[in-house]
Amino acid sequence: MSSIRPLIPLLLAAGILLGGNGLQSTLIALRGAQEGFSASDIGLMGTFYFAGFLLGCLAITRIMKAVGHIRAFSALAAIASVGTLLLVLVLDPVMWCAVRFAGGFCFAGLFTIVESWLNSGVTNHDRARVLAIYRMVDTGSVTSAQFLIPVFGAGGFTIFAIMSIMITLSLVPVSLGDRSNPTPPEEVKLDLARVWRISPLGCFGCIAVGVTNSAFRTLSPVYAEQIGMSVGDVVTFVSVGIFGGAIIQYPLGYLSDRWDRRRVLLMTTCCAMLSALALVFIAGSNPLLNFIIIFIFGCFAMPLYSLSAAHSNDRADAGEFVLINAALMLFYSFGAIGGPFAASTAMEYFGPSALFVFSAVVYAIFIAVILYRMQARSGVPAGKRSRFTALLRTSTIFARLARRNSDQDSPEGP
Repeated sequence: MSSIRPLIPLLLAAGILLGGNGLQSTLIALRGAQEGFSASDIGLMGTFYFAGFLLGCLAITRIMKAVGHIRAFSALAAIASVGTLLLVLVLDPVMWCAVRFAGGFCFAGLFTIVESWLNSGVTNHDRARVLAIYRMVDTGSVTSAQFLIPVFGAGGFTIFAIMSIMITLSLVPVSLGDRSNPTPPEEVKLDLARVWRISPLGCFGCIAVGVTNSAFRTLSPVYAEQIGMSVGDVVTFVSVGIFGGAIIQYPLGYLSDRWDRRRVLLMTTCCAMLSALALVFIAGSNPLLNFIIIFIFGCFAMPLYSLSAAHSNDRADAGEFVLINAALMLFYSFGAIGGPFAASTAMEYFGPSALFVFSAVVYAIFIAVILYRMQARSGVPAGKRSRFTALLRTSTIFARLARRNSDQDSPEGP
């Protein structure tokens, strides 16, 4: 425990940032709906956020090299905090899109800095423990922060001020933490064409998951609000879906380590598609039914990214874990840019349930791709199959933090 103690300030900062970012995503959808923004306006804000996020992933390493971890973190946190206040000062969709783009850039950078810092400070002996703590911090902070909305309300200035305070407070543990400024990491090597050749199915899966998960995170509050849920029910709906995905990843990963990974991926995608359709045709406007089915949906929709990544790593050579997962993170971001706007356009024409019809269609396409790839290439033998790793989609650096033991001496490491 003593070796992990110096990392506690970073984990605290990560918790504050993850909670603030998750809170902001839900609040923007709710407040935007209250201000009369259309579903397509809110979807476009999600698209701008993920576009900024992608750019931030690509640019942050150069910024860290130029000014160091602490200065980069301070600058990005300040911009993100100012942007949060601009959201309530200027209630305009165009301004909100610009702020969300800047927010995506900043949060990608902030998560990259924290994870790079954690990676430089964690020993191989403590790596699994730190990863477990980090994942618990992620799930706990994102889900618990949602419930600040019903406490303080989505209207008015207060909740935006609280978000700004949260982002600003993340500077305190980073600035006062018991660590010197580490050496900035080398830029993540990216070879998207090679990764696609290694595993077309894994790459397509990450794009598909980017489309559906980004649409869910951006527009599920709009769906819940439009079917008549209260503010408290809306945040419960969002939180239950996220929590479902967190608790089921490891059982699915355990199965995928023992079966043909594609069979588990096929089964999970089918369940995600069926639960999406159940939300359309069974749940209706009943809050309890929606909570139950969105929990099931989250159980199968959220782990698809990690399962797709695990399948890609089964096909990779030794030492390519970081290369593969950094590229998959970008493939996810490509899908995430288009998902919110496409889904919101469907909602504009066909109503709130079109969000999950849209997701079901994407899953159906992914199922067809899985079946095709199962016919095109044989499965990976159990002895050559990599161990499942639950991955967060916070930054390309997370792959270094989560890298397998076989990759410890890889040149991709720190």
